[in-house]
Amino acid sequence: MLDSSTIESIGLALEEAEKILVIAHIAPDGDAISSLTATGVALKQLDKDYSLVCDDGLPKRFEYLALADEVETEPDRSISYDLIISLDCGDTDRMGKAYATLPDPIPPVINIDHHITNTNFGKINIVSAKANSTTEILYELLPELGVELTPDLSTCLLTGLLTDTLGFRTANVTSHTLRVASALLDSGINLFSILTRAMDLKDIATLLIWQKGLSNMKLEEGVLWTTITNQERAEAGHNGTSSFGLGNMMANVYQARMSAVIMELEDGRVSVGFRSRPPYSVSEVATDLGGGGHHQAAGCTIEGPLEQVEALVVSKSKQAIRMQRAELKANND
Repeated sequence: MLDSSTIESIGLALEEAEKILVIAHIAPDGDAISSLTATGVALKQLDKDYSLVCDDGLPKRFEYLALADEVETEPDRSISYDLIISLDCGDTDRMGKAYATLPDPIPPVINIDHHITNTNFGKINIVSAKANSTTEILYELLPELGVELTPDLSTCLLTGLLTDTLGFRTANVTSHTLRVASALLDSGINLFSILTRAMDLKDIATLLIWQKGLSNMKLEEGVLWTTITNQERAEAGHNGTSSFGLGNMMANVYQARMSAVIMELEDGRVSVGFRSRPPYSVSEVATDLGGGGHHQAAGCTIEGPLEQVEALVVSKSKQAIRMQRAELKANND
């Protein structure tokens, strides 16, 4: 997965850096936050000066991760950073204001990610679409940089791997994935505890937003979608852009080929989360709409109004299903 010249380049960049800004993507999921805190643990071991930043902060369910209390929503403006580490971000827009508002000259970027749609925007890029999570890449990289696999670090790495594979249930899970998980467990961490806190426990707002979404659900031509207005989000006490797994639930409906959760935000923009089951892919749909992601999980944010975005998303999704169905038929003939 990693070549020696890239590892050497990263090691040299870290050695020369005095102030490092580590950024995870907006609306962070488990892999983004786990990668962020894992990198913090690693940099602390290497005795480096760092800041951990995510525009939308750390979701409550990940408060058990090491250095969770160090995650800030914006960089320290009094610090002149000389290196950026971008984690789980397919492009610079995914880093949000943390990156967009930095003064010139922008420091060099180490881009570490596993999204197939990554634009390789860094000065140094470690992008592997074969990896199940960004934390899986960090598992390979960090020991090469002299970092010890402590229980705190292993907890972060396994959390990212578990959440991005839905508990080892996604199509790209391999024997290598399970060997990585096994090695992390050998450091003395508790699988049940991590699964419970990262994936099972939910805030009441999660169930309330699911209630809104399921009530608004529609199915046509293999597309199962729902819309959630900003008012409905507010009534549910929901913050952020995540549907907390609603899209995954909908994608597992037998009659669906793709699902979409279309959620109106406070600023009038609309967040869209796509999910699918193999052999259908949603990454092309999300990319066409200005976003990106994986074959089975992708997303984008579009300027409203909600009704227009809904019509566009449903139309694009139906078209994608027709095209992919035709390709599958042609390949099987």
